[in-house]
Amino acid sequence: MKLSARRKAWNGAVKVLLYAAACLTAALLIFLIGYIFYRGIPCLSWELLSSQTSYLKGTIGILPNLLNTLYIILVAMVIVLPIGVGAAIYLTEYAKNRRLVAVIEFASETLTGIPSIIFGLVGMLAFVQMCGLGAGILAGGLTLVVMILPTIVRTTQESLKTVPQAYREGALALGSGKWHMVRTVVLPNAVDGIVTGCILAVGRIVGESAALLFTAGFGLNLQNFVTSLRSSSATLAVALYVYASERGEFNVAFAIAAILMLLTLLINLAANWAGKKLRR
Repeated sequence: MKLSARRKAWNGAVKVLLYAAACLTAALLIFLIGYIFYRGIPCLSWELLSSQTSYLKGTIGILPNLLNTLYIILVAMVIVLPIGVGAAIYLTEYAKNRRLVAVIEFASETLTGIPSIIFGLVGMLAFVQMCGLGAGILAGGLTLVVMILPTIVRTTQESLKTVPQAYREGALALGSGKWHMVRTVVLPNAVDGIVTGCILAVGRIVGESAALLFTAGFGLNLQNFVTSLRSSSATLAVALYVYASERGEFNVAFAIAAILMLLTLLINLAANWAGKKLRR
């Protein structure tokens, strides 16, 4: 009886601690989102979203930063998707040397844990200086490719591994070739996980600033896509750093933070929606 009473008391105490931890986590998230929206949304205006910064005219705008964010997402994803998905398909479906696969997987996991500021330093040395690309969207996009490649590879691998082996054997038994089997049977059944990983990678690109400080630059001028590839171009996250730390424009910084928060929420919702639709 005493043991049973102690167990009930212990279980009750553990439940209270778990509920308290869950409530504290939710409260911190709500406070963070609420405070950013409280400070940022009142500062949003059409002029801020549709113009560029001009100190001669006394205006501040983040339209170039919005476009630069879209540019760098386009450049990074166009390069990383074929490489990442192709590498994952090779490691899962074609590679015979398991030691090589283990080494590559270990390298991918190690790259995932490296701080982004180190990627920025290496990207500056490799792409900006050695390759002579200069600070811009192209150098920043290539740096982000190196950053998010392990995420794409590992996510795609895990998604491919969830496809039942019987599907592969059935396709091969019907006379299908290896690549035909992968293209028509394996990939369609794994596409939901691949898309979800890609959307999460886009979310990391949107919120990245440390690596882009060294590679994409601080430029706040409005430029077209071709010009921005090799010209200093600040994304939204970099612009937030510039306005908050160097120019003291905290209202603009909170407005950008609110936009980034909305983009992050939309990306997460899109990932959940795409995963459910493709799974069906």
